[in-house]
Parts: sequence; C-alpha cells; structure tokens
Amino acid sequence: MDRSEAPTWSLIGRDEELAVARRFLRRATVNGGSMVVSGEPGVGKTALLDAVAESAAETGMRVLRAAGVAFEADISYSSLNQLLFPLYDAFAELPPVHREALRVALGFGSGQPPDRLLVSNAVLLLLRSMATARPLLLIVDDLPWLDRSSSAVLGFVARRLVGTSVGFLAATRSHTASFFEQGGLPELELQPLRPDAASELINQRFPELAPAVRRRLLSEARGNPLALLELPSALSGSQRLIAASLPAVLPLTRRLQALFATRVSHLPEACRRLLLLGALDGTGELGVLLDAASDHDLDDLEPAERDQLVRVHSSTRRFAFRHPLIESAVVEVATSGELRWAHSALARTLVGQPERRAWHLGEAAVGPDERVAALLEQAAHQILRRGDAVGAVASLTRSADLTPDPAERGRRLAQAAYIGADAGGELTNASQLLDDARRASPGGSLYATAAAVHLLLNSDGDVRTAHRLLVGAIEAGGHGYDADDEALIDVLHTLLLLCFFTGEPSSWEPFFAALNRLTPKAPELLTVAAGTFSDPARMGHAVAGRLDALVAGTGAEVDPTEIVRIGIAAIYLDRLWACREADWRIVRLGREGAAPARRHLGVLLHLCMDDYHSGRWGEAADLADEGIRLCDEHGFRFFGWYFQYIQALLAAVRGDAEASDALTDRILRFAVPRGARAAEFYAYHVRGLNDLARGDFESAYQHATLLSPAGTLAPYVPHALWGCLDLVEAAARTNRLPEAAAHAATLKEANLAALSPRLGLLGAAASALAAPNDRAEELFEVALALPDIERWPFDLARVRLAYGEWLRRSRATAKSRAQLRTALDTFERLDARPWVERASNELRATGLTKPRNDPRPAVLTVQEREIAQLAASGLTNKQIGEKLFLSHRTVGSHLYQIFPKLGITSRAALRDALLAPDEDAAREIEVAPEP
Repeated sequence: MDRSEAPTWSLIGRDEELAVARRFLRRATVNGGSMVVSGEPGVGKTALLDAVAESAAETGMRVLRAAGVAFEADISYSSLNQLLFPLYDAFAELPPVHREALRVALGFGSGQPPDRLLVSNAVLLLLRSMATARPLLLIVDDLPWLDRSSSAVLGFVARRLVGTSVGFLAATRSHTASFFEQGGLPELELQPLRPDAASELINQRFPELAPAVRRRLLSEARGNPLALLELPSALSGSQRLIAASLPAVLPLTRRLQALFATRVSHLPEACRRLLLLGALDGTGELGVLLDAASDHDLDDLEPAERDQLVRVHSSTRRFAFRHPLIESAVVEVATSGELRWAHSALARTLVGQPERRAWHLGEAAVGPDERVAALLEQAAHQILRRGDAVGAVASLTRSADLTPDPAERGRRLAQAAYIGADAGGELTNASQLLDDARRASPGGSLYATAAAVHLLLNSDGDVRTAHRLLVGAIEAGGHGYDADDEALIDVLHTLLLLCFFTGEPSSWEPFFAALNRLTPKAPELLTVAAGTFSDPARMGHAVAGRLDALVAGTGAEVDPTEIVRIGIAAIYLDRLWACREADWRIVRLGREGAAPARRHLGVLLHLCMDDYHSGRWGEAADLADEGIRLCDEHGFRFFGWYFQYIQALLAAVRGDAEASDALTDRILRFAVPRGARAAEFYAYHVRGLNDLARGDFESAYQHATLLSPAGTLAPYVPHALWGCLDLVEAAARTNRLPEAAAHAATLKEANLAALSPRLGLLGAAASALAAPNDRAEELFEVALALPDIERWPFDLARVRLAYGEWLRRSRATAKSRAQLRTALDTFERLDARPWVERASNELRATGLTKPRNDPRPAVLTVQEREIAQLAASGLTNKQIGEKLFLSHRTVGSHLYQIFPKLGITSRAALRDALLAPDEDAAREIEVAPEP
C-alpha cells in the first residue's frame, strides 16, 4: 500500500496485529513495556513500526528511532548512537559517572571504555528521566544488523521498562541470528498475508493486472506484502496485461534486489551520493551526510523520497531507508570509486570517533597503507578491551590486508587468529587466519604459535606437544623478554595454563625461566598467578596479599580477559567468592553475545567452583550445563572436562555414584591419551570423594594418594590441597594411622590457614582425625573456632560429622548430638544424601532419629505429654495406665506415636527429649488441644 496516502493504522490484512500493537501502545504510555515484531523479510515489519510510530506521535508520545546497519555491525554502540543522538542535550542531566560513560560509549567523549552495565544503567536513567515529562517510544528496526554492544544495552533496557512511561518496539527477521537477546520479551510474529488479504492488496495497488498475471504473482509472492507491492513494478506494461509472456521462473529475492538496484540507479547522481553516504554511515543523521558531502543539500534527497526509497524526518534531522534491501542496492550499484569517495568523506567527518574513522579509512584505501593499518590495529585493541572479540578480529584482519610488510601482515593475521581462538570461540575462522598468517610470514610469531596451540588443544592434539611448541616459540623469539611486549605476556599466560594442564613439575621450569627474565619486571597479575596457580602450598603465601589487591579491583575491571586471569589466580586460594560480581557481569554479557565465548566459559567455570564450595549446588549444576553447551557450540573440545568435573562432584555428594563414575570415566578417557594430567587429578579427586560417600574407604585412599602420596603435598599439583582431608580420613578409616599422621603433619607445616580459611579448616580437621584420643577433642575445637569457615558449608559439615562421630565413640552423647544435628541439618539443606544417611545413622546410635533443631516443634496432645512425662520418670506402661485410668495397651499405643514425634527410638531418650539437659539439645514441645 502507498503509505503516503494511507491513514494511520490502515494496513491491509493486519487487523489482529494492529489490535495487539494498540494494546501495547496503551500499556507502554502508562506503565512501560517492550515487544518484538518478527517475521520474514518483506512481511511488513517496518510498515507496522511506521504505523505505530505515527499513532504514538499523534497521541503525544515522543518517538526515537534507529535501525541496524550491516556496514556498522562491527562498530560498537553505533546503533545506540543513532537512537539516542536526539537526546544528547539531556545527557547533562545525568549523574557525572553515567553522563561520562554514555558520552564515551557513544563517541562524544574520550577515556577508558566504560563498563557495559554502567552504560546500560545510564541509558535506563536517561530514558526514565525523559519520560517523566512526556511518554517515550523507542523503535528499533532490523535487530540482526545491530552492533553487539548496542544489542546488549538495548536488551538490558527492554527488560526494565515496566513502571515507566517508556515503550520499546523492535523488529527482527525470523530465523536470523542477532546479538539482541529477545528471550522473555513479548513477541508479535507477522505471518504472510492470508490469500484474501493478499488479493485485496494487489488489486488495490495494481487494478490493471490481468487475472492470469494476478494469479501467478499471488502464487509466487506467497503472501509476502513487499513482493506483492514491488514485483508487479518490475513487469512491463504488456506483461501486466499478459500481452507478453511472463518468465517461467520468478526468483523473488533476486527480482526484488534487481528492482531496487534499478530504481536506485535511475536517481540523480547527487541523490545517489547522499544515499551512499547514508548507507555506509548507518546512523541516519542528516548532519553527518551533509558534512561529508558539503556541496550537497537536503533537496538532493527529494527524488528518493518521491520514489519512497527513503523517509526524511525534518524535525529530527534524520532519514531512514524504507527497507534494508534498498540500502543494499544503494551499495550494490555504486562503483568502487564512489565507494572509496564515500568512505573517505565519512572518515574526514568522523575525526572525533577514531574507531569508526579507522574503519572508513580502511575501506577507502586502494592499496597497502601502514598508517591506516596501524589505526585499525589500535582500534582493534580498543574493541577487544570492551569484550568484542569478533569486532577486534575484523578490524585486525582489515589491518593486515592493508599492511605492506609481509612480516607485519603475518603478525597481525596471527594476532587475529589468536584472539579468535583464545577469546572469540571462532576456531574455524582462526584456523583460516592462521594459514594466511603463515603464508604471509613463514617464520611465524608468538601469536601464530599461541593460536596454533589453542587449535591443537581443541583438536586431537596433546598437551605436551602444545607446551613444547609454545616454549620453543618463546625461547626463539626476538622480544628480548620485554615486559611491555603485549604478545609475550599473552603467550606467557597461555603457557601458565599449559604447565598446569601437564601436571608435571618439569613443565614449569621454562615458564619460571622466562618470568624471571622479564624486564624491567614481570606484570603483577602474571607474577601472582605464577605463585597461586602453580604450587600454592609452597609459593602462595608470598603473594596472597597481592592477590587480595587484584581481586578487590575486579569490581571496576571491564576487560573480560583480565577478569578471567584474576579468577585463575584466585582458584586455589579460595578467593573466587570475591570475583563473583565481575564474573556474573561477563556471564550476562556472554549470554547476550556481547562477551567473548572463551571468557564466558572461563567465568562460568569459576562460578561453578565457588558455587560448589559455598553450597550453591543447584546454580553450579545449571552453570555446568551451560558450560557444556558452550563448549559444544564453539568447538572448545578441550575444556569440557572442567564442567564434567563439576557435574561429577555434584553427583558424588548427592549420592548418584554411578553417574559420578561415568563422568570421571569420560574425563579420564579424554585426558590420558592427551597427557592432560590436571584433568586426571580432577577425576581422582572426585573418585576419592565418591568412594567416601559410599563407604569404600580403601578405594578412597587409593584415589586420594593418586593426587598426592601420604605425607607429602605433591609439587605443582595444586588440586592436592582439595583432597587433603579425603586422604587423611580414608587413611584413618583403613587403620593407616602412621600415614594419616604424616599427611596431617605435612598440612600443618604448610600453614594452610594463612592461605585460606577453608584450607585451614581442612588442615586442622586432618590433624584432629589423625591425633591420639587425648588430643582429638582439642584439635576439633581448634578447627571449628577458625574464622570465616561458615562460607564453606559442606566442608564445615563434614568436619562436624567427623567430630560428632569421635564424640559418640568417646561416649560424650550430648556433645555428639549437638555436632551431628548441626551437620545433618546442613547435609539435608544441601541434599548431600550419602552424608545425610551417615549423620542420621550416627544420631540413631545416640538414641535420636532426627535432629533436635528441626524448625518444626513437636506437637503432643495434653494426654501424650502426660504419658511421656510419666514414662520418662521410670513408670511402666501398667503403672501409667493405673494413674491415668487407661489400659497398658493404650499407653503403649500412645508411646508408639510419641517416639517419632520427639525423634527418639527408646524410653531411655524420653528424659533428654522432654527436659533438654543441655542448651544445644533444647527443643520446644508444643501441646496440641485434645480433639
């Protein structure tokens, strides 16, 4: 339909969809809200958005519009810039931190790239503020072409508009991937027009069509409104009247594109130039177009307006293409010279926006140009620091294309391959880039080797080969061990992981040799990680305080790579809990497609580990599943065992021994042939814990000593710290008392409490388990008195269980019950079923069947309480019956009901249950009214 003549809301065949849009608009005006319109290309999404926009403006709403642009999909925040530019003056009303974040993100200011969450909150504050005076409607067309950063921010905003006077309406193509995460948002899917509506549309617009032609077009268009409106225009007059035959096949997509190209080609040159600038700029800002083409004015766009190719909004000084195919056609018909002219003109205009300027300079270049290549490389680093690995790879690849020196070209391609493999999860593309890098510079580079290592790990390669390749590249490199060499530091962080994966002390020698040669000194994070991740029992004490300083800075850190590396340093000193805020920030960005996949994977693992130790087992299971899915989607074959380890741990502690064994079997089948001994150690740790859960203490001991022999902490096997209590408990249970004592002594000598409270708890408990009877109680009390151990509920409950078991054997029944009840309560809350059963059995051995700290009080009737008190005083059933005028059988029946209510199994326990001999055993007993 000709929209210039159509009244608002009059779209043929869209009555139901328009009714939904009306309801949305009414709700948004009062209480805010979001909706996504989806459908195939040409189905009428833009027409619906136009109708809503016109109606909203008529009702007094302020309408802001933006559309995704293919040519700016790699430029961060370009779409957000397009949407919010009309509100630029209102930025001043924001708090300073939000104002500056928004200005920097949108290219109006300089400074460090702001945190994505800060930008998102700034946008939300701005919109809320503007809507207080006048309801606001945001309309965003063509979501698949939005840049990654804008998609993440708008997805954040769209979910938080309820309670405002801000509406968000967007359009996306069905079955087309985009960075915008629309899950959970209401969706209105536009279907092709029904046959009657399609006929009405084509009859109204083209009444002269012969019936046979009309039937053919209806059949080929299949209800697509754009095809119905445009395809007849491609036919000659005689074809419309069937005087000339129609082509046998009408390929709709090509036909439509050809139509648009023809219509664009017929425009005056001045008009086409402005359209080309607009297509390549993508912001819709008329000011940018006119600045770039200073010899043109707004009147030059009139032919395109008359032909309904674009719509110009004079009030907002913006214009928009009527359909993305028109935009594509504008570029398609342009000559290479015209494209270079447009990119050059835009580069001159965008002096204050270095990333966009570098991109346009790159597209304008006709041959190698080192100056432009360097600008693109700088832009890539900025893009990567914001977490956009894909954008960084694109910028580096274009930089390499323009690099005249083969060695430099190879270096930039290798760096792009490294980023793609290490962070972006684009392994196929990384492999191709690496091949290109090798052809450009056969000598290779550090980045080339590091990229090859990542690809090797995720194929069928082994860890030792990867380690040897990387060490060789470092030792042969011409870097001079310069600590400011970014490539060298990146590669050393990769080598740190490879040394850990090998699980062999000798693998660490070349790493520390390189670390010690760095001048003027090694970077702080690399130094700290070298101490905490390699051999924390011996080297962690020296850097623990420095680690705390690094961890404290994660709240303000925006670089996903730095956040993951700090997490790696924090694992074995139990500081992951302090990184959770930053880790979750990366997870949320990763789910929105706005953070590198490999970094998303890294923080998922760290959250899983902290969740396990802190008792968030449900969340750990969910995140482990997410990690497995990410590994499968991105081809990260090597890293799946991390998440299988978490799954196996959870299966073990929850009592699913078979599932745990199956998972550790998978880990071992993967790890052994690849020389990934770290994965083997993880599997042995789970197997030892699984054995303890099912009471197989001999097997538990054998698996625990595969991590580290009794009496030693295996060097460069940091996971031996996590299995230290398992080894001592298994040794004590199998009567290997000398081995238990030797290992406990080693743990004490390591001063684990200085590394972390949890490790201190494990070490102190190991000393108590291995101690002679006259010292055990004192050592258990020392363990339970350590500070900040409540953060680790499962480990703490295990220690209480062991203490309660020892107390019961020592006949300290009341004290034993207190520890066992507390342990059982924790195990039940965690659903640690094997330990629930073990603690319950111990309690039964003390005469109780369930914990006294059950939050639900026992409910006894008046008569039951009287019977219980008499029985507790020592009277027989017959004597109680005589006092209460009951038969002895009735008394026995009452006692049968009383015992389970009080959590006991015998008359001997009645006195304790009713009189609460110690404060820990006290329990309220309510008296229910008699029926």
